[in-house]
Amino acid sequence: MKEFKYVITDPEGIHARPAGELVKAVKAYESEVNISKEGKTVSAKKIFGVMGLAAKQGQEVVFTIEGPDEDKAAAEIEAFMKANL
Repeated sequence: MKEFKYVITDPEGIHARPAGELVKAVKAYESEVNISKEGKTVSAKKIFGVMGLAAKQGQEVVFTIEGPDEDKAAAEIEAFMKANL
């Protein structure tokens, strides 16, 4: 299992456009990918779950990735977050 934390830097937080792009990116992996904020955990492969976290600028989210391609998925999802959120 891989895990990484990320503090949202986008002034609008995780809003519709980057949330959709994140879900699309995550669906490319076979591994189970979850995102958590303040004790609430959702699948990062479901747009309504990601949007439902309502992550704002300055808040920390935690990604957990578990599966056959977890190393690649963790590295690429972290790079996506840094580039987009």
